[in-house]
Amino acid sequence: MCLIFASSGTLSAVAPETAFRNFVKKDGDRLMDGDREVRFISFNIPNLHYVEDHLAFEAISAWRLPDAFEIDDALLAVKQMGGRVVRIYTLSVKRSGDAPGLPRHVTAPGAFDEESFRALDLVLQRANALGIRIIIPFVDNWKWWGGRGEYAAFRGKQPKDFWTDPEVISDFKRTIEYVITRTNSLTGVKFRDDKAILAWETGNELECPHSWTREIAGYIRSLDSNHLVLDGRHGQRLTDEMVDEPLTDIVTTHHYPDNPQESIRYIVENRVKTRGKKPYIVGEFGFVSTDAFRVFFDTIIKEGISGALAWSLRGRSRDGGFYWHSEPLGGDIYKAYHWPGFATGRVYDESALLSLMLLKAHEIQGTAIPRAEPPGPPVLLPIAHPSQIAWRGSAGATSYRIERAEANKGPWTEISAGISDAEVQYRPVFGDSSASRNRRYFYRVVAENSVGRSKPSNVVGPVEVIELASVDELANFSRSFHHRGKMSLVSQEARKAKEDIHRLRGEKDAFITYRADQAIRRCRIYTFFPGESDLVFLASSDGLAFSPLPTRKTAFASGEPEYGYWNPVLFEVGDLPPDTRFFRIVFPALADLARVEIYY
Repeated sequence: MCLIFASSGTLSAVAPETAFRNFVKKDGDRLMDGDREVRFISFNIPNLHYVEDHLAFEAISAWRLPDAFEIDDALLAVKQMGGRVVRIYTLSVKRSGDAPGLPRHVTAPGAFDEESFRALDLVLQRANALGIRIIIPFVDNWKWWGGRGEYAAFRGKQPKDFWTDPEVISDFKRTIEYVITRTNSLTGVKFRDDKAILAWETGNELECPHSWTREIAGYIRSLDSNHLVLDGRHGQRLTDEMVDEPLTDIVTTHHYPDNPQESIRYIVENRVKTRGKKPYIVGEFGFVSTDAFRVFFDTIIKEGISGALAWSLRGRSRDGGFYWHSEPLGGDIYKAYHWPGFATGRVYDESALLSLMLLKAHEIQGTAIPRAEPPGPPVLLPIAHPSQIAWRGSAGATSYRIERAEANKGPWTEISAGISDAEVQYRPVFGDSSASRNRRYFYRVVAENSVGRSKPSNVVGPVEVIELASVDELANFSRSFHHRGKMSLVSQEARKAKEDIHRLRGEKDAFITYRADQAIRRCRIYTFFPGESDLVFLASSDGLAFSPLPTRKTAFASGEPEYGYWNPVLFEVGDLPPDTRFFRIVFPALADLARVEIYY
């Protein structure tokens, strides 16, 4: 588990910085910030307070807590596109089979993990500073993060008992009380007094009886008179009892349509039901074309609906690059969006959709799109090898320039430009292929977008170049020498391969060969297997006669079954014969190559 705070003692809260003067209230069917109506088009950001996509190749668990950089990057993305509100996902609940030390917000009835809640403290601190309102759902209907089934299991009961069993309901109320009355460890403000919170949502996509909603909404109100209560009941169509319930303030629907026009019709009908009675937001909408999104947004604006939140946005990782998330219901097409849009999202039209979001986010508020600004400077991470250079990117940046020098203060030479930090998943984005052995280099990075460049990043170095490397991310066959047999470049089913969208799939007896002008010293091969399997590695001095090589094999299987993960296995081949110029990888059975590193 990654700790956010270095101090082991009691944290001293500081005077809160906030962009807000008012709590959001309702006036009939409108949301109001003082005398201004609140309307928004924005995103769900599931990872904002709790990361489910830590999918580094060597990572056994996909779960960790975000840090300040990650929270800021995601919130700045929303701010730059004109969003005013985001919705996070639910509070996580300990599940049977969780690995020791795995962070979860709720660990047992009435027991809570302080470090997990400090991440939520940080979200609210930054949301206040950046002027973004947050919708917080309490519990999930589904299994992904732990939810109603886990609350029931704590007491040896079934998921359906969550709605009716007094003991389980009492346990859930203890969570609600803990959250609403919590004092933020960073600001000293109780959650119930925090103006960045737009509403408490009873839960995510709840398939609950209305009597449960009434009881829980009433309990929330008994603890907090400042914030609105959003009915988290699941469906595309609102019922009269949802709209007429006096203990809830806002109603919502979620839409992932086979036929977008049908969902548009439902949304219009829902607006008719709520007109003059209660604010209505579309809490989730997605997995449709950009044209369908356009009709959806235009409907939201025209019908006077309070807001809409697309599914979903993921921000950058503190280890470099972005968090990625393929959507199980997205037809192996849609992934989480990355601001401001990149070529890696072309299949789901990412750049065009985000440009549309920018336009419609301002249109619903009646504001002009402000002039874009150059990005802030990135942060270059420590460099262990010149083939593995990574940085924390800048919100709004579209690409980066890499600069190198032989002295700490330059002069600087640009060695590459137009580098996207969305091109590679969970690995270093850039390798310096023009470095020379036995030299010492310093590096820095500059971010850029359509209007300008950032100031340079911090300088990292000296980096001593003892060996060089050729890295193949398997986007094409350009870095290999020869291949034969049944193999194909694949990008589908990326979740099974830790979101790697560039892989080479080989079947039985297929092989791929690499050639180097200098003697190959060692190799590292990143692979994914559907089950137990292996690869064969061969070396040659002339490309004709090959001999087998001993290898070290390390598996990083997580044991988490939800996405049907393939098994990640790292092969390390060392002590190659001194005259090795050719390196061959043979597939005894089905496997995916994800990355090949050849050192010489």
